[in-house]
Amino acid sequence: MSNHDRFIRQADLVPRERLQALQVSVIGVGAIGRQVALQLAALGVPQLQLIDFDQVEPTNITTQGYDHQDLGQLKVEATARRIQLLDPTITVTTITDRFRSRMEVGTVVFCCVDRISTRESIWRSLQDRCDFWCDGRMLGETLRILTSSDPKSRQHYNGTLFKQSEAQSGQCTSRSTIYTANIAGGLMLHQFSRWVRSGNAEMDLTLNLLASEISLCI
Repeated sequence: MSNHDRFIRQADLVPRERLQALQVSVIGVGAIGRQVALQLAALGVPQLQLIDFDQVEPTNITTQGYDHQDLGQLKVEATARRIQLLDPTITVTTITDRFRSRMEVGTVVFCCVDRISTRESIWRSLQDRCDFWCDGRMLGETLRILTSSDPKSRQHYNGTLFKQSEAQSGQCTSRSTIYTANIAGGLMLHQFSRWVRSGNAEMDLTLNLLASEISLCI
């Protein structure tokens, strides 16, 4: 069986030729970022860049899907190994560091960090350097997916940034589960696939699992 056979069932949903031309960066491979990276690899993105400085801790097995054997290892390296097991033809570049403005990134960026001040700093640096930007935010069982790929959505995203002092106490992943991270990652990949197909994506989606409510900002 050839490697390309694995893409048959998604061929009508995710154009293979469009994916082949993309370089994708995932900034932060914690709860949401780990799921995003693995789903991108399964989807067939050929070039992935992972940026994170953190190591795997025991709670990351429960909430982020890391393996016991990954404990104490760098998250970018553990995730890269898993991607290579999934598809050894994928080129994975890892950067063990916080995001720096001088870094070269892909034209597609998934921002999966856990502080609003960090998001804002990264956005200010990359907003004119990427074609597609997707930001996943999570607190408990509430998820918010923000996508920017055109002037209207870029302006909207600017309005979702606020001072760190105005954020709820604690990191956004201080209360999390693996299933919320998986759902958030899936919703981010859905926006990505919409953009790949047609250039359109929903710019602001909120899902409250506890209340069974979903809302869109159009």
